[in-house]
Amino acid sequence: MNKSVIIIVLVVLAALSVLFFTQTKSEKVKAPSIQSPVSATPVIEKAEMTDYQASFAIFTNGTFRIFTAPMYHNQSEDVFIQADNPYVIHVKKSGTTWDDFFKTLPFKLTKDCLTTGTGQTFCSDDNGKLRFYLNGKEDPSALDKEINAGHRLLVTYGNENEQQIQEQLQKIPVVK
Repeated sequence: MNKSVIIIVLVVLAALSVLFFTQTKSEKVKAPSIQSPVSATPVIEKAEMTDYQASFAIFTNGTFRIFTAPMYHNQSEDVFIQADNPYVIHVKKSGTTWDDFFKTLPFKLTKDCLTTGTGQTFCSDDNGKLRFYLNGKEDPSALDKEINAGHRLLVTYGNENEQQIQEQLQKIPVVK
């Protein structure tokens, strides 16, 4: 009788073990089908796949501003200029505006004032006007515009005439 009880207990334990392991295994199989609506696979947005160039130039009272100092280079992962050609902007994130770009640089630019990296300030007043030319056309709201491939921006302060503006526009590198 003692052996019979032990055998029955072992059979019951074996049956429970089989049941437990079968249930655990089926739960593991079922688990992946019960997923949240958010995928675990990262989604690469269009903004992350951008890689194009634009260009710019800044003049103050007819003087072409230079951006060769290292303090201007590679200031952001999204939009930046480099030492080899500091007038060509590398855009890595779509939706980036001209204002976004200029905010990465160590100076301040608004629609009315430019404060350079050396602290000089040029604001629209009786001495001169701060103007923006996007792709050759005057555009006072250029800072709010998205930078697109091949775009060219001129920021100029002073009292230049149309011929002088055209000469300044010619200084902006052409990129594709």
